[in-house]
Amino acid sequence: MDVLKPNWPVPPTIHSLVTTRDGGSSLPPFSSLNLGDHVGDDAQAVNANRAILRTQLPSEPIWLKQVHGTFVSTPMNRRLLSEHIIEADAAVTNQANEVLVVMTADCLPILFSNLTGDVVGVAHAGWRGLCSGVLENTVAEMLNLGADMSANKIMAWMGPAIGPQAFEVGEDVYLAFLNAGIAFPTNAFVAIPSRPGKYFANLYTLAQSRLAAVGVEQSYGGNFCTVTDQKRFFSHRRDAISGRFATLIWFTQ
Repeated sequence: MDVLKPNWPVPPTIHSLVTTRDGGSSLPPFSSLNLGDHVGDDAQAVNANRAILRTQLPSEPIWLKQVHGTFVSTPMNRRLLSEHIIEADAAVTNQANEVLVVMTADCLPILFSNLTGDVVGVAHAGWRGLCSGVLENTVAEMLNLGADMSANKIMAWMGPAIGPQAFEVGEDVYLAFLNAGIAFPTNAFVAIPSRPGKYFANLYTLAQSRLAAVGVEQSYGGNFCTVTDQKRFFSHRRDAISGRFATLIWFTQ
């Protein structure tokens, strides 16, 4: 199994990885390490792929049913809803060896860690969740878990997502961010001269501006493109029928 190791200055207690599309048992168009059980792939192949991933982890990941929303799974609400599917687009923990995960295939996965390495989080940020506040909610729930926590003691790493030269959006997406009332750099949306009402959107720049607005100034990563890097990453925008790769984080004591 080929994995990508995030490059960010976290404490040695923090462990994180991103799976690629290589090293699994799924057949085309899901070849080969598809971890999504909701995309039409053979269930046995997905289970086999998740078993391969599990060998790299201290515990079974906390799989989420992602809905492009802003709800954050926390240790407390996981205990209260232990018998139910976890419908959320982010997760946080202050429990050692509890593995958090999101799955993506163009949306932006973001990892979070505090500076002491004992509170971590992960978020799935498509444009809807990003615009609606999934990152802000994730940071807020992290702050609830740490006694001495503040936003400037949190760092983020932005994983593989659709790049700024591939993510074409309409006026509705541009206006949604404009009307959200949170400033973003002018280069977050670049008008396409040949296509009136169309823009290239930069998820990485938009995420950085949202994080900075709540005090998270340390952000890393953001130099990927799932659409153009066909060898490593699944992409729904590129392929329409596509597998999912995973971005995971946990900490040890």
